[in-house]
Amino acid sequence: MQFKPQRKLGFGLMRLPLNDPNDSANINIEELKKMVDLFLERGFTYFDTAWMYNGFNSENAAREALVERHPRESFTLADKLHSGFIETLEDRDKIFNEQLRKTGAGYFDYYLIHGIEAGMYEKYERLDCFGWLLQKKEEGLVRHCGFSFHDTPELLDHILSRYPQMEFVQLQINYLDWESEWIRSRECYEVCVKHDKPVVVMEPVKGGTLAKIPAEAAEAFKKQDPAMSIPSWAIRFVASLDNVMVVLSGMSNLEQLDDNTSYMQDFKKLSAEEVELCHKAADIINGKIAVPCTACHYCTEGCPMSIAIPEYFSLYNEDMREDLEQKGWTINFSNYENLSHKFGKASDCIECGQCEGVCPQHLPIIELLKDVKKHFEH
Repeated sequence: MQFKPQRKLGFGLMRLPLNDPNDSANINIEELKKMVDLFLERGFTYFDTAWMYNGFNSENAAREALVERHPRESFTLADKLHSGFIETLEDRDKIFNEQLRKTGAGYFDYYLIHGIEAGMYEKYERLDCFGWLLQKKEEGLVRHCGFSFHDTPELLDHILSRYPQMEFVQLQINYLDWESEWIRSRECYEVCVKHDKPVVVMEPVKGGTLAKIPAEAAEAFKKQDPAMSIPSWAIRFVASLDNVMVVLSGMSNLEQLDDNTSYMQDFKKLSAEEVELCHKAADIINGKIAVPCTACHYCTEGCPMSIAIPEYFSLYNEDMREDLEQKGWTINFSNYENLSHKFGKASDCIECGQCEGVCPQHLPIIELLKDVKKHFEH
């Protein structure tokens, strides 16, 4: 299941052109048709949708702009089953059959168990979603089975060991998250390499974060290659990874699609020097942090409420680098919730001050925890 280099770009049908910027379901179908046509014209074939994308309207848009206008064998379509919309065994088929109806695709080239993290994995197991998906493949309704993943490399290794029949994994990878202690892109990618599973990359530009980077990093990229756009560095960074079969980009207008397809038509892997430049850009972006915590954990040893202070600051820093006004939600909200099951929440702080008394960085921890609370607990 290898893709040729020129086909390493996929069209993520998630951030589509809109008639009303305040209504994600109000898709500009005529603009989308032009984008779909140009994408196929330039030799790209992979489209990715999901049940809840664009206010539950992405699958309908895929039918209208793609399926009804182009031969079925001229493209490949990926869709997904998300745990948030299933509670019973019957719900699996109910969703799947409706997806077939909405897309009009007849079958899915790729189908994913969606967004696995520790909290969701238990439900997917309880409802035998992996076995169910493999049955769909046997029935010819799915060509390739896989899953998208948002958790630790340890859990990923467990799933791939338990279900070796899964053919590919979709991971969040980008040069900013490559060494992130929360996303752990590199480690998760290496687990897929170990299991010889091709990787589909999501969030290569981190929801637009890597399209608008600090001037120092942008200038370094422009000095290296003035002809290349800033987002191109993020997409080409992940496309240069040997085990990556396709890189999804959520393109919102024809200009973005034109740019992405222009440099991915005749894709060339980044050189070692260029890869290092991406890592340096990540260092610059990471330097713009909200809380300069070094995670020494002096503050946690005597905390009467067992608050995971450095971990919460790390999550908060990650989100402060995001374009939250545009995205609204990040995986760090789930990471925060998962941590709070074991540790005290930021809102549990009783303002005793012991943490501030031992902090080598002399941080105003009490006030900073209020910022964390406001961000993650609203």
